[in-house]
Amino acid sequence: MNEYDSELVAGLLEKQNYTRADSSADAQLILLNTCSVREHAEEKIHARLSNLKVFKDKDPEVKIGVLGCMAQNLKEAILESEPYVDIILGPDSYRRLPKLLSEPEIAPENAVDTKLSRMEVYDDLFPARREGINAWISIMRGCDKFCTFCIVPFTRGRERSRSIKSIVEEVEQIRDDGFREVTLLGQNVNSFQHEGQRFHELLLEVAKIEGIERIRYTSPHPQDFDDDLIKVHIENPKICNHIHFPLQAGSDPVLERMNRTYTKQHFLDLANKMREQIPGLAISTDMIVGFPGETEADFQETLDVMRQVQFDAAFTFKYSSRPGTKAAEFTDTVSEADKQDRLERMIKLQREHTLLRNRQHIGETQQVLVEKDSKKSEKQHQGRTRSNKIVIFDKAGEKPGDLVTVKIVDAQGITLFGHIVD
Repeated sequence: MNEYDSELVAGLLEKQNYTRADSSADAQLILLNTCSVREHAEEKIHARLSNLKVFKDKDPEVKIGVLGCMAQNLKEAILESEPYVDIILGPDSYRRLPKLLSEPEIAPENAVDTKLSRMEVYDDLFPARREGINAWISIMRGCDKFCTFCIVPFTRGRERSRSIKSIVEEVEQIRDDGFREVTLLGQNVNSFQHEGQRFHELLLEVAKIEGIERIRYTSPHPQDFDDDLIKVHIENPKICNHIHFPLQAGSDPVLERMNRTYTKQHFLDLANKMREQIPGLAISTDMIVGFPGETEADFQETLDVMRQVQFDAAFTFKYSSRPGTKAAEFTDTVSEADKQDRLERMIKLQREHTLLRNRQHIGETQQVLVEKDSKKSEKQHQGRTRSNKIVIFDKAGEKPGDLVTVKIVDAQGITLFGHIVD
């Protein structure tokens, strides 16, 4: 989402005849797009701002701005600790940036705008993307779920969806720019709704666009996942057979305290239904360890869900308290040592499941979308299957953006290895 917003802001600035600098040292305007989801991200931004102050000290005309969720959530702290920051804009205020830059007299010191909007979806703005294979598209903004650990509803506002027409127009432009794959973005994509049209109907419209080979999305919410969405996966090969399905925790008491609005059994039933009905489906997830009140028994229930689902991949995190959220008020915190211990055990189990899932593909032939050179050898390409598996294979004259058929011959860690077949 932040990458998409950065592209959105770049598009706004390029319309004002700004050009990208190769480095901060060459720039007259330096903008940091920020995230407040976890504490570590905030620490990195404060450190980065301190480093960037050197450029402003050398040339006072250089402008520094902080955009996005951290600007929304921590504007007072930024103004106090980094008073040299010129512009602070929340995620609903990007349209003001060109005016603030062209008319500095309206904000001679710090320009701050962090008002949240019930309407802003940047429907008529197109991001300035760099060349690539996959393009991100934001289909909605904000969130109405109010999970007790999450700051997003407070930094990005309430949920609102773009029109299907504007999304289709953006996908067509992406296609014309040479992209072969799109990923639709939203905090809870399957709660998308615009003028009575729902998420599965949006997917069907995007799938009609010639030249787009693959459609991905992230992230759905287990509460809103329905049979209509599963049917779209089954009937339309453009919709990739990979679903990112956030679990967060496998214990009902913890899920209730997180306000996730589903149970362990509901999640398991949905995961089983998906695997039974969608051929070759890969399921990835998000999980948090050490949420306030989580006991060892609760943690073991999460491991139990992992063993039953055997996720293809997982993003795992230690709980990080975010001021302003309901969970920040909970006093029964888990020790840092217990968090770290649980995280390490979770990662170890997930690595076993990832390798197990990947080895099941050995001997298969898979359609792979070529992305780039392999990091380890310029003689090899890296690409992805429809199920989002990374595949390394020897070059045979293909180029990024091509679809090739690869026979899988090995699996190591998160990576498949193969060779092109006719």
